[in-house]
Amino acid sequence: MTSESANKLDRAPETVEPEVSPSAPEVIDPGASENYFNREVSHLQFNYRVLQQALDATHPLINRLIFCCIFSSNMDEFFEIRVAGLRQQMKYGRESIGPDGMLPEPLLNEISRVAHEVIHEQYDILNNVLIPEMEKENIHFVRRKDWTPAQAEWVQRYFEEEILPVVNPIGLDPSHPFPRLVNKSLNFIVELDGKDAFGRETGMAIVPAPRSLPRLVRLPDDVCDGGDNLVFLSSMIHAHTDELFPGMDVKGCYQFRLTRNADLELEDDLEDLASALRGELLSRRFGDGVRLEVADNCPEDLFQFLLREFGLTERDLYKVHGPVNLTRLMAVVGLVDRPDLTYPGFSAVVPKQIRNRESLFDAIRQQPILLLHPYESFTPVIDFLRQAARDPQVLAIRQTLYRTGADSEIVEALMDAARRGKEVTAVIELRARFDEAENLELASRLQESGVTVVYGVVGYKTHAKMILIVRREEGRLKRYVHLGTGNYHAGNARLYTDYSLLSCDDALGDDVNKLFQQLTGMGKVLKIKKLFHAPFTLHRRLIELIDREAGFGSNGQIIIKINALTDPEVMKALYRASQAGVRVQLIVRGICCLRPGVPGLSENIEVRSIIGRFLEHTRVYYFGNNGKPEVYCSSADAMVRNLVNRVEVAFPVEDRELSARLRDDLDAYLMDNCQSWVLQSDGRYIQNQPAGEEDRFASQLVLMDRLANK
Repeated sequence: MTSESANKLDRAPETVEPEVSPSAPEVIDPGASENYFNREVSHLQFNYRVLQQALDATHPLINRLIFCCIFSSNMDEFFEIRVAGLRQQMKYGRESIGPDGMLPEPLLNEISRVAHEVIHEQYDILNNVLIPEMEKENIHFVRRKDWTPAQAEWVQRYFEEEILPVVNPIGLDPSHPFPRLVNKSLNFIVELDGKDAFGRETGMAIVPAPRSLPRLVRLPDDVCDGGDNLVFLSSMIHAHTDELFPGMDVKGCYQFRLTRNADLELEDDLEDLASALRGELLSRRFGDGVRLEVADNCPEDLFQFLLREFGLTERDLYKVHGPVNLTRLMAVVGLVDRPDLTYPGFSAVVPKQIRNRESLFDAIRQQPILLLHPYESFTPVIDFLRQAARDPQVLAIRQTLYRTGADSEIVEALMDAARRGKEVTAVIELRARFDEAENLELASRLQESGVTVVYGVVGYKTHAKMILIVRREEGRLKRYVHLGTGNYHAGNARLYTDYSLLSCDDALGDDVNKLFQQLTGMGKVLKIKKLFHAPFTLHRRLIELIDREAGFGSNGQIIIKINALTDPEVMKALYRASQAGVRVQLIVRGICCLRPGVPGLSENIEVRSIIGRFLEHTRVYYFGNNGKPEVYCSSADAMVRNLVNRVEVAFPVEDRELSARLRDDLDAYLMDNCQSWVLQSDGRYIQNQPAGEEDRFASQLVLMDRLANK
């Protein structure tokens, strides 16, 4: 694929370039709409960078396929939440405008244009790059037309034994209206001819594919000539649709999938958050339609019929050349045993400081511990709670929970502590998107074991990651804390990069204790010494620190590593810092609305995005402070929702050794010359490449090697 093709999305933001007078660049207004990129278009650009990993031959082949699947999953959520939100604004006349000034209607048109391009490219990559390369590796997606007689016979038996008993075809007639289809479910629209046993002549039927059935099935080795041979459920249903309508003539069968609005809306004056959330979860599966995907051979009269049924237009129609849900291709990992085509395994290391220590509390008292997951193990965080649960000197444990996983060792440790008579409090955020049902179940389990469960504050998601352990030592109470940038989810800790800080600093302990008091009790804002906490001080303090660097002029330095940058006030502050001569280096994984490299406004700002094996998730705010650096890690991105509408924390890393280590980690990302993409002033992202004879410097691999050898 040519570089022109690879960059076609990057021409997406059709914005007006700011007019800059060479003689007076200082007149540029940091608040002008032309100085900001649109949030949704930037979001699509991030998804496109993920898709481009499927073309990167430095990734193993199966992982390239997984990147293709992740792109699908990301796009699903984009439509379910972001596109759905724009449509809701228009439906109810509540149009809101971001700093870029773009209205919802033209924005939806732009999203449709860009999304159609990148989704078309996704299927082109799948059909013309990935599948042929997998064929070379003897991994086959066997099409119906290529089934051998033995394979066709096996599929026939599988259909009769596994599919036919659970499929429920629905003929469309006055007594059988169009069914209410579940969000993102695989369905088929079938053209029929003839009359059934009751004399009905409908001409059309819908076949929902049961979600209990796998979308990809491995053919037995005894009906194949070697290799790994996989068949799509959709192919098996296509091949035997006539058996679902005996005596009828099946003229055509076409797969389709409807994406619905999956966002949840809860009122602020709820009496019972858990009960209200349970009710909303039932409606999520059947929200308003926002996107229709159909097979590209579906006749126009059929897809027009579907569009009318779902209240959509051709702007919302996506004709695809392949399965309508590529996310399900992730099943390949479990069906194909080819470790040579996946990332080599690695073992997360445990720092020497705690490797052979029986008590984490002893180790933390000697020096705070900073862990970078997944390179460094998440096990010490789990052990922190396990040891606290069993330690007779521990009196109380408090923890926030956002995402944890179904079989969480963290949760088991909390329940064990409660059963042993300790005071255990869990602040559970029920509204962690798409984990709401799991969190409701988690809350019930914890309550049954004696844990005090609190649901945070209605109207403010509790996104802060905090553990507080109160321990009696030498006749007095001492507090130990864990503060993190990620979730208490062991699975995510193997895939996401995140920092964990374990400390017994008295001021930090007091701050965390006060934050828990605010979350579980009632009262005025308490004075916090070291932490910045949203929604009260975090937003203001970040802007103050940026402005402080501006006061140092060209001696100022700011390095920020986050997942998204959309907050207008933070961006204005960064523009002011750049205009004052401060060097600003931003590592923004996903959405970035700030326009770098504009003379007189942001020529001192550079923005890069790192995309690699692990999902970059750390949030770090580094300020040079005129030679006395200050560095903060945080659960918060630079977004209004994080800084104003959530409970978040930013915590200082004051230990000199750990602070220097954080700076070294940031420098590794800034030196990346192969997994980094640089944002241009016109909105394009250009992937860095080693210059000349320069060696490849992949930050994630460098960090993996660096920490493995500590």
